[in-house]
Amino acid sequence: MTPVVLTVNAGSSSLQLHLVRDGRVLLTEHSEQSPDPAEAERTLSDFLARDGRLEVGFVGHRLVHGGDAVLAPAVVDDDVLEAVRRYADLAPLHVPPALALVEAARRTLPSVPHVLCPDTAFHAGMPEVARTYPLPSEWRRRYGLRRYGFHGLSYAWAIRRAAELLDRPVEEMDLVMTHLGGGSSVCAIRGGRSVDTSMGFTPLEGVPMSKRSGSVDPGMLLWLLSDSRLSLEELREGLEHRSGLLGLSDGLSGDTRELVASKERAAALALDVYVHRVSREIAAATANLDHLDALVFTGEIGWDQPEVREGVCRRLSVLGLEPPVRGDLDTDGLISPSGARVPVLVVKPREELQVARDTLAVFGHAT
Repeated sequence: MTPVVLTVNAGSSSLQLHLVRDGRVLLTEHSEQSPDPAEAERTLSDFLARDGRLEVGFVGHRLVHGGDAVLAPAVVDDDVLEAVRRYADLAPLHVPPALALVEAARRTLPSVPHVLCPDTAFHAGMPEVARTYPLPSEWRRRYGLRRYGFHGLSYAWAIRRAAELLDRPVEEMDLVMTHLGGGSSVCAIRGGRSVDTSMGFTPLEGVPMSKRSGSVDPGMLLWLLSDSRLSLEELREGLEHRSGLLGLSDGLSGDTRELVASKERAAALALDVYVHRVSREIAAATANLDHLDALVFTGEIGWDQPEVREGVCRRLSVLGLEPPVRGDLDTDGLISPSGARVPVLVVKPREELQVARDTLAVFGHAT
């Protein structure tokens, strides 16, 4: 029996804790609010005390962005944490709360090994042509400007599940996968490896998200910063917190469930723009593939918002996709019609299981 792994997933405004053993979740806690650093240790201690029989062998921490400091799962020490802090401003919604939880967990479980599991690891081997920005070479060298990609833990889990569902080796599949949630991205998989993805240097690039803008015209941003139209902080706050579905719906909601239920025209526009942009990014991703074996939806929206899945598939008939025949799901599986030329699958996001798997792998435990 493998050791118990405590997985810690600190989001921009949430916290997920899981105890995992042998690919099964034994205990879980999900809070819609990331704890104050002063309360983090008590939160962890209270969670662990819920079942005192379970002895934690390892702690795995999801890390959204480790820059060049952490491009693969890494054992936590003071030097690693200091290196990661230098990249915290590249994902300001995610990295600072994650590091606060790492420090709290190390104090709570000081004798247990801790591992950082970066979302960027899955994309670390992206081809040079996909990771290089068309910017002055001196900028790229001086500041390390490159495309990193994110949602790697989600994609790593989903690709294995897709292979199981299609009964094919991971290494033989060319897929487009899309993680749709509070943050959203699209990824092209060739021969089981990430070859392109919509997020880049930061998690702000790509398709619109719940409250984040995704890609917009950089010339427009320069214009907004000129002549004192907006300050740098106003621009950052707007792009990170008041854009995406929330901005498109005139502040109604960043939650697709509320937008689907709404009769407001702005809600319909928000969903239409979101579906349009996701579809466009999926179509672009196929340019990296020799063929398309399947389209895979994951993420909270990808998993439980059938209206979005249907809208995307209808827009992509040119790729051989057909409207789904299955809506709400309780298990991973195919949603495309029987015999469809391009299968469409839905996989429930299970980042906690991938974090546990990556954590154990660092110490040589096969999973």
